Amino acid sequence: MIGLGTYAFFWQHSDQVPEPLSLVGAFEATAEMGVELFQICDYAPLESMDDAALADAAAAARDLGLAIELGTKGVERDRLARTLDLAGVFDARLVRSMLYSPENRPTPAQAEEWLRAALPAYEASGVDLALETYEQVSTADLVGLVARIDSERLGICLDPANVVARLELPRDCVEQAAVHVKNVHVKDFAFTRQPGWVGFTYGGAPMGDGLHDYPHLLETVKPRENGINEIVEHWLSWQGDAEATVRTEREWTRRTVEYLRSTS
Repeated sequence: MIGLGTYAFFWQHSDQVPEPLSLVGAFEATAEMGVELFQICDYAPLESMDDAALADAAAAARDLGLAIELGTKGVERDRLARTLDLAGVFDARLVRSMLYSPENRPTPAQAEEWLRAALPAYEASGVDLALETYEQVSTADLVGLVARIDSERLGICLDPANVVARLELPRDCVEQAAVHVKNVHVKDFAFTRQPGWVGFTYGGAPMGDGLHDYPHLLETVKPRENGINEIVEHWLSWQGDAEATVRTEREWTRRTVEYLRSTS
């Protein structure tokens, strides 16, 4: 399935706009586009919602016909247990995370220990845990960790844009991770020259205009054939004012959804 994530609404959710979009507002915008999946990923207010607010949000998603996935940061046992509880509230079948959290940077051995402790509950619940490729951990190390643990519920959230900051090639990341992928984050990316030709900025691009060889990802990972969801995100810089930024963010979302639909 094609889905939208909270990073597709990054600026609309932020306090940089006059009326920040609520989580339910993002659900509604997603449904209006004919998209039936939403990933609540690194959305800080989720952590502070009480049980009633969580139940209301989950009911709103169901009423709109949306499937939900969740995202957090870190593999501490308590964090993963809490997120699994939230997955139960939202009937989510996938949780995306990263090895490092804001509070902890475990060694590979410690991360493996924590994951092995947390995974039996995920296996019993039928919920997948997908660890994202990103610049703080090499793709080879992440793939090696997932392969060693060898749980049917543990895999990789593939985001090849992130690993460029580690001087990895996106195509290499895709090929290394392919057999373990359970989720894909979809965004295009490009380098632009800084003023004066003194360096580059690495950032987002409208889908299809940047450096992401998405056809290669589709051919290698085969997400549609393998039941792997593709979640739309953006790396959109501030466009000078709130109106222009929100307008561009919405346009990038529309364009990315159309791109994905055109390749199905």
